[in-house]
Formats: sequence, structure tokens, C-alpha cells
Amino acid sequence: MSEKKDPGIWHGFKAFLMRGNVVDLAVAVVIGAAFTNIVNSVVKGLINPLVGAIGTKNLDSYSTCAKEPCKAAADGTVTSGIQIMWGSVLGATLNFVITAAVVYFLMVLPMAKYLARVEARRRAKEGTREVVEVTELEVLKEIRDALVAQRGSGRDER
Repeated sequence: MSEKKDPGIWHGFKAFLMRGNVVDLAVAVVIGAAFTNIVNSVVKGLINPLVGAIGTKNLDSYSTCAKEPCKAAADGTVTSGIQIMWGSVLGATLNFVITAAVVYFLMVLPMAKYLARVEARRRAKEGTREVVEVTELEVLKEIRDALVAQRGSGRDER
């Protein structure tokens, strides 16, 4: 006898995959990977040569020796001493700042402006109707006043 698989599990999994936020996340990962390549190219092609005008083109080569003597092997590994590789931290920080700027100025800011225009059009389409928000206390006061008015008018008729 073959066992029947619960169709609810597959249906639930399909619903999970088709939810908007999962698809949005997948798109964000793909776009993020593309931005990473662009940012790495900008850092490698523009930032590093500008830094190279002052020192070396490779930011990873900037370091400080915290404990003397710092000696490195031919492959770049430290054989003695404690070497602080602040150049690689600087490079990673530049990558982050450039990525954040690109995402903000090319995606977040234009999307915010677009959504503001859509909202303004929606409000203009609805007209200038103002929705008056009434607090719970104001409603209770109105009910009290109405009950007092009813009670008062009922006593006069007797």
C-alpha cells in the first residue's frame, strides 16, 4: 500500500514561496549581488588608484605593527609580531559606504519620491474631503449628553 502525502504541506509550501515578501527578498539578493560587482569595480578602478596616488593601490597592504618585530613571509602571512591590517578594514568600509550610497540614491530615494507622487494623486482624486477623527472620550460625552437630553425631555412630559 502506498501512503498518501498530505496535500496541505505542499500547498502551504507553495503559498510560502509565492508570498510577496519571499519573492521581494529573492529579487533583493540578486540585485545586491549585481551591486556588489559594481561597487567592487568602482573601488578597484577608482578608489584604489586614488589611494595609490598617496601610497599603494592595494588597501590590504596598509597595516600597523602592534607588537614588534613584525615579519611577514613571502606569501604575506605574519611570521612574528602582531600586525593590525587596518587597510582591509578601510577597504571594506569604503565598499559598504559606496554600496549604501548607490542603493539609497538609485533605489530608495526615487522610490520614496514615486510613492509620494502616487499618494498625492490618490488624495487629489478623493477630493478635499477631510476625515474628522473623533476620540473615544468625545463619543462618550456625546452619548452622555444625548441620554441626559432624553431623560430631561421624558420627565417634562409626565
